Amino acid sequence: MFRMLKLAKCIVVATALCGSAAHAQETVAWWDFLSGGDGVRMKQMIADFNKAHEGKIKIEATTLEWGTPFYSKVQTAASVGEAPDIMTYHASRIPLAVKQGILQEITADDWSKMGLAKDDYAETTWDAVTIDGKQYAVPFDTHPIVLYYNKDILAKAGLLTEDGKPKGLDSRENFEATLQGLKKAGVKFPLGSVTADGNFMFRTIYSLMGQQDGELLTDGEFLAGDNAQKLQNALALLQGWTKESLQSTYTDYPATVALFTSGEAAMMINGVWEVPTMVDLHKQGKLFEWGAVELPVLFKHASTYADSHTFAIPANKGKDMTADKRAAVLEVISWLSKNSLYWASAGHIPAYGPVTQSAEYKAMQPNATYSPLTANMIFDPKTPLAGVAGPIFDVMSNYFVPTLNNEMDPAKAVEEIKTELNDL
Repeated sequence: MFRMLKLAKCIVVATALCGSAAHAQETVAWWDFLSGGDGVRMKQMIADFNKAHEGKIKIEATTLEWGTPFYSKVQTAASVGEAPDIMTYHASRIPLAVKQGILQEITADDWSKMGLAKDDYAETTWDAVTIDGKQYAVPFDTHPIVLYYNKDILAKAGLLTEDGKPKGLDSRENFEATLQGLKKAGVKFPLGSVTADGNFMFRTIYSLMGQQDGELLTDGEFLAGDNAQKLQNALALLQGWTKESLQSTYTDYPATVALFTSGEAAMMINGVWEVPTMVDLHKQGKLFEWGAVELPVLFKHASTYADSHTFAIPANKGKDMTADKRAAVLEVISWLSKNSLYWASAGHIPAYGPVTQSAEYKAMQPNATYSPLTANMIFDPKTPLAGVAGPIFDVMSNYFVPTLNNEMDPAKAVEEIKTELNDL
């Protein structure tokens, strides 16, 4: 009888332990490359998620160095089963990651469990995470470049429209008239450009190629047909601005921002991620009235280069993810996507449509002003050679800097670029 009671007691204890284990908190290992304003906001979102899921799911986050170091570490870690459960990833890098076999597919069942669907995203954003009909990441935002402008300077020069935007956004002729008007008004630099960094200028130049319906890669060939001429057109236009002292020369990224915020440059082409800088300075009374809009139409039609921060699930070699872990990861992605209005305060355009269609987002400025550019976005060509810190960036950067600063002929630069890209 005693043995029977003891056995029954053990069964009760074991059952209780099993029940406890079934409801144990799931820890999700997270890696990102977000620093600055991005990092601050993501850390807050993670804290909010953990609070909302206390006792159920906890994100343990690690921030690594942006660019090549991040992607190299992911590749190495995944190959030995030591990558995290979830990570941020640039959409432009997905083709290479799929080739390397380091990303798990986001299946139809996953999308259903997250309560997310293709119709929630812009077509180009969805396509950017799709390889051979399969999705390998969930878009979290799009982060294009935009035109920042000093409303005070433009108004004084008579170059501000009634709705508070720069005049001349509809054509090359009209925009160049605005630049010339600012120069005549005594503005030191009508436009601030990151002309000392070809990697950054890729964004502007690729946008201008897109405005001509140009392609960087066609059927496996770089700059095929008249695409070389379209790249030359873009370089010649920007070099012309340098010759006429309409834009800053040999200016690195920090200096470009400094020229704009100090008022020495009336306008600036930069990423939407600088919006928090402007917002904070303005709140402190250290900045003029300002705005940000889609890039001007300098060729046929509007087109803007963009990339996306996405959420991806590493394919850890020899380490299968449990059903409970995957469910937790999908909840992380779903919750962050549906609560991405706060992420918009970093300047980014949330990828999840219901957020950008909300009244709260439409009240955010200047975000809501430039948000319609998502209809005109172009992403990197789908090749393992493309993407942030990729070989294409490196090759083109070598020629962009001297060309934009009037030290190399655009036609010669394009010839060299085409040869080197196709040699890749």
